[in-house]
Amino acid sequence: MSNQTQILKFIRHNPALSISTLEKEADIPRQTITRALNEGRAIPEKHLDQLLPILSKYGYSPTLYQKARVISVVNHKGGVGKTTTTVSLGEALANRGFKVLLIDLDPQGNLSQVLGIDLPEVQVADALLDNAAFPVVQIDENLDLAPSDIELANVEMRFHELTGGEFRLKNRMAHLLENYDYIIIDCPPSLNKLTISALTASSSCLITLLPEMSAVKGLNSIWGKISEVRRDLNATLVIDGIVFTMVKRNTVHDGIKAHVKEEVTNVKIFESEIKHLIDFQKSQIAQNAIAKFADGSEAAKCYKDFCDEYIAYLQIVK
Repeated sequence: MSNQTQILKFIRHNPALSISTLEKEADIPRQTITRALNEGRAIPEKHLDQLLPILSKYGYSPTLYQKARVISVVNHKGGVGKTTTTVSLGEALANRGFKVLLIDLDPQGNLSQVLGIDLPEVQVADALLDNAAFPVVQIDENLDLAPSDIELANVEMRFHELTGGEFRLKNRMAHLLENYDYIIIDCPPSLNKLTISALTASSSCLITLLPEMSAVKGLNSIWGKISEVRRDLNATLVIDGIVFTMVKRNTVHDGIKAHVKEEVTNVKIFESEIKHLIDFQKSQIAQNAIAKFADGSEAAKCYKDFCDEYIAYLQIVK
């Protein structure tokens, strides 16, 4: 990985850094970094040499961000915004210049369908069952997809007979970690073997939570399953936090959100919320991610804001 690639990756991961201040401190021409970020221009070697000691003051190291952060989006219930969060957060990260791979690990294949892949020729199940190459389909600039459909249900049924079943996903995708900044896994609406294999392969997990009592009551099951995975399969797994989804402006949702914030004190609850908006359904019918469907919409802004907060938070806990 070149010095420029490493430096730009560090800057993208640390949006609080002032680019103009970096350029001034390094005594390099204005817009040098901005043009490299936005236009793909090369930064002259002498300017890179001037930047390195300045960035080191802010925590830069060439060993940072060499492999993707793998994030499982989880909840035991369906209809709580897992797929919408996977695709919309992935799109928002890609639009910021990060290389992103989305993995559809739900046999319903909703993530693949939302992105226009209805009948994948090669899918995740092929890699897990038959040692085929892990499937990667380019969706947009910086955004790729590993698709699935109902064939993935065969993996679930055969986990008991697969050698190293829970580790297969982790092992099959290992060679991709250096190609991406973020890999986001859309998990099925249950805490089954597929979800366990996703958590085993992940650096962290993100919980989408609909502010209704039926969803909130299942949090203990999620904590329990994560604890089991940490104990037996992936000791380094962390919880990035909870994001409220499909939020309506009413006293019921307000009360439940307040209750969760009061009861859940050891897990980050993001301030950004994903509102219940019709544009999310419209974008899925159009088989587009939300920003591509309606970039200026309130729905797109929800995930842009969450993406900013999420990236900033990860720099605190990295």
